Parts: sequence; C-alpha cells; structure tokens
Amino acid sequence: MDSVQVDSLRLDARLVDAYLRRLGAEQPAWPTVDVLRELHLRHLRAVPFENLSVHLGEEIELEPGRLVEKIVDGHRGGFCYELNGAFGALLTALGFDVTVLAARVYGDRGVLGIPFDHLALRVRTVDAGDWLADVGFGAHSHYPLRFEDRGEQDDPGGLFRIVEAGPDQAGVKGGGGRAARRSEAADLDVVRNGSREYRLEVRPRTLRDFVSGAWWHRTAPGSHFTKSLVCSRVTEDGGRVTLSGRRLKVTSVGGTSEEKELGTDEEVLAVYRERFGIELGEVPKVRERRPV
Repeated sequence: MDSVQVDSLRLDARLVDAYLRRLGAEQPAWPTVDVLRELHLRHLRAVPFENLSVHLGEEIELEPGRLVEKIVDGHRGGFCYELNGAFGALLTALGFDVTVLAARVYGDRGVLGIPFDHLALRVRTVDAGDWLADVGFGAHSHYPLRFEDRGEQDDPGGLFRIVEAGPDQAGVKGGGGRAARRSEAADLDVVRNGSREYRLEVRPRTLRDFVSGAWWHRTAPGSHFTKSLVCSRVTEDGGRVTLSGRRLKVTSVGGTSEEKELGTDEEVLAVYRERFGIELGEVPKVRERRPV
C-alpha cells in the first residue's frame, strides 16, 4: 500500500489531549500495534455506538474537529462515520498512517447496502504492518484485525476472517479484471463467525466522500437508523450493554443476556447517564419519516 497522508483528519492539540482523557489513555511515545490495540478497546468501552442525533434532530458534520468535539465536549458517541472518522483523526495525530476506506454492509439475504454505507480504517503501525480498525460497527472485533491475514483471527468479539470478495448482486467483482492486471487489490469481505458483515473497498477515501451515505442513513425511511434507537458499548468485562428505545439488554462475556423494559422517562434518562455517560434533557423518540 502506498503511504497515504489523510490531511482531512487533522486535529489540534487540545482535542487530542481531551480525546485521550475521554479514553483514559496516556499520550503514547510511538505508534505501535500495542498502542493501537489498547486505544481500540478503550474506545469501544468509553464511546458508545449510538444514533441519537438522528432522532434528536441534530446535524451530523463530517469534519474531524466537530466529530471529536461531539465525543469529548458533548460526551457523546455516534455511528460509523462519526466514530471511525474521529478515531482516524486521533490516530493520525498520534503518528499512525491512516487510510479511510469505504464499505457496503451485508443486509437481509446477503444483499449489499448503498455505496459509502460504512466507513472503516486501514492503519499502519511502525512495528507490525497494516491493521483494519473499526470502532463504529456496533458488535464487532474488540481489537484491530491484521489487514493482510486471510486466515482465521480469533478475537473476544468472535472469529474473524478477511477474504477476497466475489461478485456482488450485479455480478461485479470490485478490483477484478483490468484492476487486477494493474496489480490493484480486489475488494475484501469481512467475515464474523461465518457470516459476511461488510464488503470493503481498498482504495483510499476522504471524509467528504461519505456525506451522501451519512445523509441517507440520517433521513431515508429505508435506513435502519431512522427506524429505531440504539446506544451500545463494550463493558469492562468484555460483555456489552445496549439500550434500544426503552429496552435495556446486558450481555455477559460468556454470551448470556438479561433484558428489561424500562417504564418511565426517568429510568431511561438514568440509563443513558449511568451506563453511557450521556446527559439528555429528554428521552429520544423515533421520528416519523416520509419517503425521500
């Protein structure tokens, strides 16, 4: 991979320091794989995957400073464009070589989603090559995955593989044909526990490329983000806590789960505050959407 400097992911020193404090991490001396692994797990524990902005009528601005301000000043989370966009900016500031990648998520019956459906990161370390970092997919790997490894990768979040993708539903194999003869890599499928999660392009992108995808997911009736509320994070013991509307689900590291329907607004707001560190003035409600 040619080195790609992601100028769009620049952060000032205040935001870098505040971001590290939010994660409970020290300023690292060197951009190593151990640092990347630590920051990745700390991010999943500290910063929730949530779509509250969609239902609170908040704008989502794909600019690194604004994304990080939402996390560190607003003490919020976000979905993939926000979380991975912000995390990529932090990693760039810490000396990692970061490339923004686009992906399409596998939906029902294995149908791929829209272009720029998901944003992930290819991160180069100084001591251990390239890694796929993704803190914005909800339930996913707890640690970065080795980007060039095509075998099984065991992780607390499941058994993963990164494999060369076959043709999509239109019969097109990304990166094949002429691209393959130019030595350009084919698209990759990220597989978890035997199921394909998303198809990853390997060409570099910028945050601006994802504006249309973010708009669609924030406004379209067909987007799952407009149909429901979610707030979720990895717990300190490796399990997961998720609030979906008024339903609280706590899953242990062993996979057993307990669910509870919250009755009052006060209970819901308390869970946002105590479980996710999010202070809200009102309980978010799914907003009615009209076809666009």
